[in-house]
Amino acid sequence: MYTFTLQGRQMAKNHDFTADIVWTGDRGEGTKSYRGYDRTWRIATPGKALIECSNDPMLGGDPSKPNPEDLLLASLSACHMLWYLHLASSARIVVKNYQDTPLGVGETGSRGEGRFIKAVLRPRIAVQRGADLAKADSLHHEVHQFCFIARSVNFPISYEATYVEV
Repeated sequence: MYTFTLQGRQMAKNHDFTADIVWTGDRGEGTKSYRGYDRTWRIATPGKALIECSNDPMLGGDPSKPNPEDLLLASLSACHMLWYLHLASSARIVVKNYQDTPLGVGETGSRGEGRFIKAVLRPRIAVQRGADLAKADSLHHEVHQFCFIARSVNFPISYEATYVEV
């Protein structure tokens, strides 16, 4: 964590994140009719590749493009992975491969409102032969203390990691 010290006290440092979100779904008449526009959009961040996105297919989106729910789940998983790798390195656990297939469970209310009710991270981790697997597994619970995304969501996150020694 980035901190500053002022007169013996630690103070958290704020971080700014920005992106341009641009709707790309105008077929010529804007939102004149509900079925008359696409639910496509683009994420543009300075100096980075564009990401073409869409709405969830259940809501008329393009199934070949990531939707906001995909991006939230992927962000949660990636943040967890990066902190896990850091903590593993610090604990002298050598990770050779890490792959996750997270599951996000959502619900839709009677008015069409949705929310995530839980996420399950299911990483498959290859560690160097002889690694302390109990310690490797315990690191997942430490990650939540640091991961920006996990600390920001209001639904429970659980972990079902599996390990292979290589």
